[in-house]
Amino acid sequence: MIIYLNGEYVKEEEARLSPLDHGFLYGIGVFETFRLYQGQPFLLQWHMERLKKALDDLKIEVFLTEEDVLRILEKLLEINQLTSGDARVRVNLSAGLAGSGLSAEPYKDPVLMVLINPLQPESVPAEKEGVVLQVRRNTPEGLFRLKSHHFLNNLYGKRELGNDPGKEGIFLTEDGAVAEGIISNIFWKINDCVFTPSLKTGILDGVTRRYVIELLGKLNIKVMQGEYSLEHLLRADEVWMTNSVQEIVPFYKIGHAVFSGKNGNMVKSLQQLYAKDRTIINDYK
Repeated sequence: MIIYLNGEYVKEEEARLSPLDHGFLYGIGVFETFRLYQGQPFLLQWHMERLKKALDDLKIEVFLTEEDVLRILEKLLEINQLTSGDARVRVNLSAGLAGSGLSAEPYKDPVLMVLINPLQPESVPAEKEGVVLQVRRNTPEGLFRLKSHHFLNNLYGKRELGNDPGKEGIFLTEDGAVAEGIISNIFWKINDCVFTPSLKTGILDGVTRRYVIELLGKLNIKVMQGEYSLEHLLRADEVWMTNSVQEIVPFYKIGHAVFSGKNGNMVKSLQQLYAKDRTIINDYK
C-alpha cells in the first residue's frame, strides 16, 4: 500500500523514520483510527478534537485541519485504487526529532503518517464472546488516557486473549471495576437503564462511546456512568462493545453469563441508527 508520510506518498516498505524520533525512543506520539464509508469518514470532527487534545497534552505542535486529512485520504484512495471507498484509516503523529534524552520543551518537528487499508464490512463479527482478562487495566500516565504509542498494557491483554476475531478481552481495574475492552469501550443494559464505565476508571474517551451516549440521550434512555463490579455487568440483559472500526458489536456471552447477543433489541436499534447516521456524513463529519 501507499502511505502518506510528511508531505509525500510512499510505499510502505520504502517509508523511513529516524531512529532518534521520540515517538520511537520514548513512545511520545498519538493516533486516531476510523473507517471510511464510500470514501467518507464518520465523526471526523470528534476524532480531530480528541487528537488535538492529546497533542496539546504532549506539547506536540502541529497545524492539521479536517480539510488537510480529507485531502490526504482522497489522494490515498485514488493512488491505492480503493474504488469501493471502504477502508480502515490510521492518522499517526509522532513527536519527531528532539535531540538525545527527554526534553521539557515542546516538539516542533513532528512526523505525520496516514495509513489506509481496504476493509471488508463482512469481516466484522456479528457478535462476540467477552473474555475477562487476568491482566488488569493500568492507570493513565497523565490525567486522562491518550490514544498513544504506549500500548503495552493492551499487548499483554491481547497475548492473554489470543487472535480469535470472535472474542474481545475485557479489562478490570486494580480495584476490580469493569474498565474497557482491549480495543473497545463497553456498555450494558439492565431493565431500562444503560451502564458504562466512567472516564474516572482510566478508560479511553472513545469516539463511538461518545456517539452512543449522546444517541441514547436523544432516545430518552437513561445512561449511568460510574464504577461497576463485574457481577453488575454479568447481570445485564444486553452487553455490547464499541469502536470506530467495528462500530457496535454485541456480546453473546462473558464467562458463564449468556446474553441476547445480536438478537438484543437495544443493540439492533443502536446499530440501525448508527448505520443511518453514518450515511449523513455532513451532519456528523
